[in-house]
Amino acid sequence: MAGKNIKVLLVEDNPGDVFLLQDFLKEVTTVVVDLSPVDRLSEALNYLAKELFDVILLDLSLPDSQGLETFVIAHHQAKGTPIIVLTGINDETLAIRAMQEGAQDYLVKGQVTGDLLVRSMRYAIERQRADNALRQSEERFRVALKNSPIFVYNQDCDLRYTWVYNPSSGLTVEGILGKQDLDIIPVEDAQRLTTIKHGVLTTGIGMREEVSITIKDTTRYYDLTVEPLWNESQEIVGVTCASIDISERQAALRERKLAEEKIREQAALLDVTTDAICLRDLNNQIIFWNKGAETLYGWKATEAWGKNASELLYDEPSPEIEAALLQVISKGKWQGELTKLTKMDKEILVASRWSLVCDEQGKPKSILSVDTDITEKKHLEAQLFRAQRLESIGTLASGIAHDLNNILTPILAGAQLLPLKFPDVDERTRHLLEILEINARRGADLVKQVLSFARGVEGKRITLQLRHLIVELGKILKETFPKSIEISTDVIQDLWMVSGDSTQLHQVLMNLCVNARDAMANGGSLSISAENVLIDENYARMNLEAKEGPYTVITVSDTGTGIPREILDRIFEPFFTTKDVRQGTGLGLSTVLGIVKSHAGFVDVYSELGSGTSFKVYLPAVEGMETLTPEELPPQTGHGELILVVDDEVAIQEITRTSLEAYNYKILIASDGIEAIALYAKNRDKISAVLMDIMLPLLDGLIAIRTLRKINPQVRIIASSGLMSDNKLSALAAIGVNTFLSKPYTVNELLLSLQTVLS
Repeated sequence: MAGKNIKVLLVEDNPGDVFLLQDFLKEVTTVVVDLSPVDRLSEALNYLAKELFDVILLDLSLPDSQGLETFVIAHHQAKGTPIIVLTGINDETLAIRAMQEGAQDYLVKGQVTGDLLVRSMRYAIERQRADNALRQSEERFRVALKNSPIFVYNQDCDLRYTWVYNPSSGLTVEGILGKQDLDIIPVEDAQRLTTIKHGVLTTGIGMREEVSITIKDTTRYYDLTVEPLWNESQEIVGVTCASIDISERQAALRERKLAEEKIREQAALLDVTTDAICLRDLNNQIIFWNKGAETLYGWKATEAWGKNASELLYDEPSPEIEAALLQVISKGKWQGELTKLTKMDKEILVASRWSLVCDEQGKPKSILSVDTDITEKKHLEAQLFRAQRLESIGTLASGIAHDLNNILTPILAGAQLLPLKFPDVDERTRHLLEILEINARRGADLVKQVLSFARGVEGKRITLQLRHLIVELGKILKETFPKSIEISTDVIQDLWMVSGDSTQLHQVLMNLCVNARDAMANGGSLSISAENVLIDENYARMNLEAKEGPYTVITVSDTGTGIPREILDRIFEPFFTTKDVRQGTGLGLSTVLGIVKSHAGFVDVYSELGSGTSFKVYLPAVEGMETLTPEELPPQTGHGELILVVDDEVAIQEITRTSLEAYNYKILIASDGIEAIALYAKNRDKISAVLMDIMLPLLDGLIAIRTLRKINPQVRIIASSGLMSDNKLSALAAIGVNTFLSKPYTVNELLLSLQTVLS
């Protein structure tokens, strides 16, 4: 009540007492008291008929009324208004009687202060409000019980009925009060109830039981709740009980059980099949579940009965299931393939057949489904299709690899020799030659990668410094991307090393950059940066693909159109693309994700529509020094050694001759195996080594090598080919050829191979 007015009706005939009370209240600053004094009861009753007051201060000795009757009359007139009795020192007994009749408090004149008076009025108002709320609650409770089937009663410690409300049919309140259960129901039923209630009296713990009572050959079933009844001293003085008649529900349950039993008897023979057979009602509740279903799904029949089939067997509702239900209801049958869940949350694929079951009147009553597990069959089919696909790719790759590598070999070697032949070219031409060599290498590596994919072999892993890859990529992009796109790179000096395939990682970055270019049709900024990041436990918990530890992070950001939020989660799906037909296959980002995952990394993407996109590629960092590839080592110069080059491609003959002569070697050329044997037999003492292509016309390279071995068991041979099977590699090792040069090869790789065999 703090900060509010208290409206008070003061009924007091002594002007001195009225003055004192008014004076006391003036001293109180916490509340404003609006005091209306009257000196007669009749005058007070007139006020109460017209106005509402928060509290009444009532003197019981008035000119027109005396004693307890004064309070009774006032209380009857204003039942919802709290009354505080004002009394003299000698009249406290009368005041106490008034409180027993409903007064909220009493104050003794001469012992009152302003604070005491205000506090008493506040307490009186709050208690009155609580009393009013309690009465309303009790009335609502009474009305609710009156309109419900619940029989509520109390019993004392001797289990005699002390209070009864809404008794069961055939019983009356008068016929129950003061009696025990043995007095009103059969002995066996009464003993059962007595045992339950004594248990609650002893333990102080409530119980809920289903009980039956038989009267005149009629059995009724009740849901009985028994709770201990406590007094103010926290002593158990009896029990309070609530009983609900559930006989009709029990009868329905028994009928359902009988029907289910009949179904089980009729379907007993179905348990011998391995198929899962399930019968469910039109509310999708399972009413039959055979042994095959137990085996397939893991749920025992007792666990499945009564459960909703969709909640038991599916992760979430799907349009496919809804369509199946509609078809089986409308057409009487449905069949198809469905993905379902077992008890262990394992997904399985089943061939499912549904049939609508009708009653004697032809009304639908249930749905019978028969499921056959085809998970393993589908897995085998997928493996077969994958094997066939890989075999087709391998056959295609094998058919073109030799010719493609023969084309790339002179291009790659020529790109390396041109700067030596023309050392005085301008800077731009030299830069273009660098780009030509770099991309020829990439082309060669990609052919090898396709062949490795066809053979099911992962790319070669070496310790890489990604700074070189990013700097090299930046040069290529500046030469090839539109001038309207500003390209920048930012790589920290102490960037951590990673273990990976440089060609695959180059493909990852190139795919991301090409996508960024396509998103900036009107120009913009493309930045490539790299930094070190240490992922902690908290980050790893938020990203399931991340693990604790050091990572090297490459960020490719653009200022393009951005990616709409609704498709952001789908951009890594194979064949998903937003580009026009013939402008994109939808494989770029799925390839990026596949390569990064094969390197034990992960990808995060951030995008805002209209503001650009940022891809972050996380690769686990490793310790160690950068692994130098052969082309990065300094070239080796010969000492006039004579080398026999055996190859059927004129372009490879010429470029190999030019390359080796540039590094102080002498060359003999043979176009097939027969010519090679003849030249070697004639110049045996002069030839230091033989570079032999394995795939030759007229005479196979393996046969030619065996023949040369017979001529000179110490002959030094470098075998070369763009396509080598494991069988042929094993055959080369068996005849003593330990150096193999894969086409297309660089000048450095050729020189290093020669150095190896000559040393």
